[in-house]
Amino acid sequence: MYTIDMNCDLGESFGRFTIGRDEEVIPYITSANVACGYHASDPMVMGKTVQIAKKNGVHVGAHIGFPDLMGFGRRNMVISPEEAKTYTMYQMGALMGFLAAEHMTLSHVKPHGAFYNMAAKDYQMSLAICEGIKAIDSKVALMGLAGSEMIRAAKAVGIPVIQEVFADRAYEEDGTLVARSKPGAMIEDENEAIQRVIRMVKDRKVNAITGKDVDIQPDSVCVHGDGKAALLFVKKIREALEREGILIK
Repeated sequence: MYTIDMNCDLGESFGRFTIGRDEEVIPYITSANVACGYHASDPMVMGKTVQIAKKNGVHVGAHIGFPDLMGFGRRNMVISPEEAKTYTMYQMGALMGFLAAEHMTLSHVKPHGAFYNMAAKDYQMSLAICEGIKAIDSKVALMGLAGSEMIRAAKAVGIPVIQEVFADRAYEEDGTLVARSKPGAMIEDENEAIQRVIRMVKDRKVNAITGKDVDIQPDSVCVHGDGKAALLFVKKIREALEREGILIK
């Protein structure tokens, strides 16, 4: 039987500014990546998001980013491996406090934005992130771009790994994501996105932006909850996967 986890980046609101439709999206996913205050979120948002996840039986992971609220964590930063490690530990610790209050445990850690994209290509940065995870809890998994340096580093460090694919992002031939600044980086046709996911799960292949097929390992598919039609898309993709006999867990 084919199985896939569905994850979504959530808890990204800040103060009076609301981002995403968290309460409506969470019932359709199985894993929530909760922002930890560096690229987005605040203590009130973190606490509420954990409570909503608990109510819906959804696993919670720390969505760790660069300390860049203004840039939403999407701007590259020059940091040392030691900084990457401690940024990881700091954000994990913040979220684990809210999880402990709800008698929940941290499922995984997923870097965000520029942290994610840089680590996907930078083995030393990935290694530092994984060492940060292991220093706190070696049972917590790293969720990272399928086939990337993050996956290699997690295996080297000896922590569990979740290989992630994307429903609405275009791929380069090397398996990395097409930069958002480039044309065609986002898959805007939802039916095309759904068919791509089904193919990734069943055939373990994705069509790169060049037209070439790329091999891929899909453990979890990321669906975004902050677009105009996010809720409808998440519902449609779940229904389509279930029709195909793909178990979402």
